Amino acid sequence: MKKTLDDYMNDPDLANEPSALREVHAIRLMIQDETKGMTASERTAYYNENASHLFTSKNSRSTRGTVDILNT
Repeated sequence: MKKTLDDYMNDPDLANEPSALREVHAIRLMIQDETKGMTASERTAYYNENASHLFTSKNSRSTRGTVDILNT
């Protein structure tokens, strides 16, 4: 069973950290577990795929809006 972010957030080793830092560490641990055993090229593909989701997400900021602000 794949661990969720909540599983990592509730890790006893992270319990004494502030919530923002605990979230960063939980995400780092999750990525570390997901990429364990991958070759460098597989890990690169993993990061590229996940990064591309950030830029194509409906919730991401439009680069057009940034360009329009800079051109005003």
